[in-house]
Parts: sequence; C-alpha cells; structure tokens
Amino acid sequence: MHVAINGFFWQRPFTGSGQYTRQLVYHLNRLVSDVDVTLVLPKTAVLPDDIPPSVRLKQVEVRPGHVGKVLFEQLQFPRACKEVGADLAHVPYWGSPLRSPVPLVVTVHDLTTLLVPEYRRGFKQRLYNALVSASARGASHIITDSFSSKLDIVDHLGIAEEGITAVYLGVGPQFTPKGNDLLEMAVLRKYDLPDFYILYLGGYELHKNVINLIHAYTYVAQALGEDYALVLAGKKPAGPSPTFPDYDDYIRRSNLHDVVRWLGYVDEDDKPALYRNAETFVFPSRYEGFGLPPLEAMACGTPVVASDSSSLPEVVGDAGFAIDPDGVREMAGAMIATVIQENLAAELRQKGPVQAAKFSWEKTATETALIYERCFTSAA
Repeated sequence: MHVAINGFFWQRPFTGSGQYTRQLVYHLNRLVSDVDVTLVLPKTAVLPDDIPPSVRLKQVEVRPGHVGKVLFEQLQFPRACKEVGADLAHVPYWGSPLRSPVPLVVTVHDLTTLLVPEYRRGFKQRLYNALVSASARGASHIITDSFSSKLDIVDHLGIAEEGITAVYLGVGPQFTPKGNDLLEMAVLRKYDLPDFYILYLGGYELHKNVINLIHAYTYVAQALGEDYALVLAGKKPAGPSPTFPDYDDYIRRSNLHDVVRWLGYVDEDDKPALYRNAETFVFPSRYEGFGLPPLEAMACGTPVVASDSSSLPEVVGDAGFAIDPDGVREMAGAMIATVIQENLAAELRQKGPVQAAKFSWEKTATETALIYERCFTSAA
C-alpha cells in the first residue's frame, strides 16, 4: 500500500503535530513492511536531511502565510497524492481537504480551537474551523489521540463513533530515569538551572492554565522559600493578547519575580535532562488531546502533578497527582507534597516509568497501519 502523508509540519519538530508526523513516518518506515510512504512537503531552500532514505519525497511550492497553508491543504496536497499514485492519504493534523482523490485518514488531535471561546472569536478562525470541521466529516476515518478527544469529536462534529479510532501517542527511548552525568551537567549549565526547581514545559496559550500555576506558586514559595524556583520552559509569548495573558505583570503583582525563571525555547535533545533534574513536573492544562510533556516527565522518573481534565487522566493514570485545574490551593499542596514527602516522591518516581512504558511510538505506528489497511480494503 502506498500512503501519501501531509508533511506541512515536518520542519517544525517543536510543535506537537511536527513531533507526531516525524515519529509516525520513522516508525511506519521501520516497522511496517507493506506500507510505502511518500511525504508531501512545502518546498524549502534546503532539502531536509532527516527523512529516511526509503521514504519518498514530493515537494510543492507553497505561498507564505495562512492562505498558503490553506491552499496547500485543500488543493496542492490532494493534487500531489494523485501525481504520486498514492492508494491512501493521511493528514496528521486537523487540516484535511474537502475532496481527496483517494481514501483519506485525518488525525484530529483535539478540538481546542473549537472549544475554547477565545480561539474562535476572529472571522478567519471561525472560517477555518468551519472548513476543517466539514472536511473531517468527509474523511474515510478519523484518528485521535485519546478517548476523551474521541468523545469530543462525536459530540461536537457529529461523527459516528465507528468512524473514529483513539490511538495513543508514544514516548521516545531517550526519556529514561538515568542519563549521562557529564551531559546532564552540561545541560544544567547551558540553561543556568538552579539546584532545586519545579518545572513547567509547554505552551502558554490560555487553555494551558499557566496563570493558575503562577497563582498556586505563591503558596509554594511561602512554604518552600526562594531556594525552590518555578522554571517556565518553552517559547515565551511576545506579549499579552486575547489568547496570551500578561504573565510578566501577573508575576510582578504576585511578588514572585525572584522565584520564577523563564527558560525560553528548549532543544529537544535537552528535555530529558530538564525533566530528570526537576523536583516535580507540573502540567495544569485545562484541555489536551493527549499531553506529551507529562508522559515524558513520568518516563524520566519525575513526580508529576497534572490536571484531572480532558485526556490527562488517561495518560497519567495513578502514577501522578491529579488536581482540579481551578483548585490553586490543591495544586500548591500537591507540588509541596512531592517535594517534602520523600516517600510520596519515591513512589511517584517508581510508578512514572511503569505508566509511561504503556505508551510507545511503535504501538502508534502499528495501530495506524491497521487503520490504513481497513480504509484501503473497504474502498477497494
């Protein structure tokens, strides 16, 4: 079977869709012998050097900006599928074409842009949501990251359950409790990390709920003192907007400027060391299709405090603290407990890797290949 995969996010491995696309292609290529992959990419000045040699490449000229992205999704990708003679097409994010010349699989990771009011106030956002919602309804099959997201798709897109399959994401082998001591020290120096810190790593949009994390840390700072920093990793917003709170102002008004550290963008290779050396990893998001960061932290043996909303209980299980995303005192208490209660921290450090081992990119790829086979066979 010849599958064409939309590679729009291939060159953006720091995004969730980029990571998913790369891991899916790598593992399909390595594990599934009867699936040939063509990756359809926007043309760039430099040819990507991280595509497996046996994966075919089809590059197309793409206009810059949002309009160019929509044209690529709706016109250029379907045309490329026909040109390369694909038997099936897969769009690994919520951006599939209204019409496809071959059976179409689309991965809808989550419905955040549809469910969070602040993300659908603009005309362009509403128009794009309407377009991708209509296109998803016409797909041969939908893959999503969790059973929570599957229920959202049933409820809000009106798609029958049998047309949707939940396929969990995975965690890479680099996320382990034990690292190389010299390399760990180099990473800690690179980011000038303090001796003791509680870590958040992720995005800073409204639904990530980082404001409540900062609020909760006012209680943590009172209990633990200035020796324990709150480290905020991931690209810092350029400034406040309808979808990004004014974090700097909130930190200043909370009198936390001495204990909150902005780390900024973190290289993928450095993430395991950041997780391993944190006292606790906290992930208070209100809505996640899956939630890779808490899974990666658990795989590294770091105690995890995560919200009990959307898909996160499926990922964390009983291997971490589950808290109400609006319960700032509860959130603070969980962070404090993982630091001062050694027996609790030891238990979570033991449970985390066991829970994380249930998720692998190998499983993601093989389960996805089975969906390809069903769609291809039913269309024949």
